[in-house]
Amino acid sequence: MSVALSPGRVMVNGPLGELVRDIPQRMTIEQAESTLVVSRPTDRGEDRALHGLTRTLVANMVEGVTKGFEKRLEIQGVGYRASLRGTALELNVGFSHSVVKDAPAGITYEVPTPTEIIVKGIDKQQVGLIAAEVRKVRPPEPYKGKGIRYEGEYVRRKVGKRA
Repeated sequence: MSVALSPGRVMVNGPLGELVRDIPQRMTIEQAESTLVVSRPTDRGEDRALHGLTRTLVANMVEGVTKGFEKRLEIQGVGYRASLRGTALELNVGFSHSVVKDAPAGITYEVPTPTEIIVKGIDKQQVGLIAAEVRKVRPPEPYKGKGIRYEGEYVRRKVGKRA
């Protein structure tokens, strides 16, 4: 893994790819052997918040290019299923037509079973955004629980009408 630092910009290369991100000008990043050190100019509240943000963003970049990130989604509902069409994700979730979500650059879909979807990539923000867009196609509804949800997500159920 290699890191290139320039004022206001960080570039991280690793076995899975390369990420570039702009950082606030006030924060300084130094590389000391195998560690990156983020420092702030003052202890004011705004600088402390930017310091923590910058440190976390750089840590996520390093983790992304070395291990990668993934979000797991599960589909619940009779007849609801997902499949891959090339690199695109095809969802059959109760509409009169199937919904096709193309994979943007840097994102891959995996469908181990027809009711599981795995969104993978090196950019944590992009993986979360694409997973949220897939979930938005058919979010879980509160009466029967049908829809697309994150793995392990609890859906609060409502009672419904009584006869």
